[in-house]
Amino acid sequence: MTCRRRTVTATTALSCTAALLAGAVCTGAAAATADPDGEGDLAGKSAQQISDDALDQLVAAKSLRLRTLTTAGPTKLDITLDQAGNCAGAISKGALGRVQMIKRGDQVWMKPDAAFWKSQFPGTQGTEAAAKYKDTFLHGTTHDGFLQSLSAACDLTAFQKSAAGTDEPPTNTPSPSITSTLTKGRPTVHEGTRVLPVVRKFDGAVQTLYVAIKGKPYPLKLTTEIDHETGTILLSNYDRPVPTKTPAPADTVDIAVFEDMLEGPNNAHT
Repeated sequence: MTCRRRTVTATTALSCTAALLAGAVCTGAAAATADPDGEGDLAGKSAQQISDDALDQLVAAKSLRLRTLTTAGPTKLDITLDQAGNCAGAISKGALGRVQMIKRGDQVWMKPDAAFWKSQFPGTQGTEAAAKYKDTFLHGTTHDGFLQSLSAACDLTAFQKSAAGTDEPPTNTPSPSITSTLTKGRPTVHEGTRVLPVVRKFDGAVQTLYVAIKGKPYPLKLTTEIDHETGTILLSNYDRPVPTKTPAPADTVDIAVFEDMLEGPNNAHT
């Protein structure tokens, strides 16, 4: 699934976010207005300067909270992650279930809800698994292929490199050769914080980056409208540590339990 069709996995969410933020750096800049009323610490700066400064703050962050959602599907991501690769949060796929995830170093824990178990294992197998492993974390390391894929979203450093354009962008992201102009919108409020929208139009899409007006110009929200769908990315809690609490051994089982069920003869899912 490409950025054009919205986020569907944790890894894609990070890749698309980075690509969209990086795309703003490649555009032409609208001149700063002479009357920047209500723009606070961003007054007198051009849209391009604001976009550049916001990207600098994103790249410099030691940790942050990332949330994604899209009108194109039920997938939602809500994780706090840091440059050391630690994270804590959840991935939800609507009726297909929700998975809580914790990663510390190479150790990974995931706790599926009942809907997840039932979507993976139809019939009585899913119902029994949901009851048996209620409130239980599946535990393993990043050496396990499934957990490695799941926890790839925890790599803030890779995300920042991609956002800065020092990594190869995902397929179907806007080309740097496409010219467009950034413009400033009217100040507004996002989750209690005054922000200034920076709007970019390119290739049939409208991208709006909301930057904090007071203090450091943190990018707090990014929306992209294309093909009658809207993707939203929320960034917050800059430099707040990832929670360090991990599940007690009594509350965990080995990830092999889940993988053995996937490979079982009665399961149609692979």
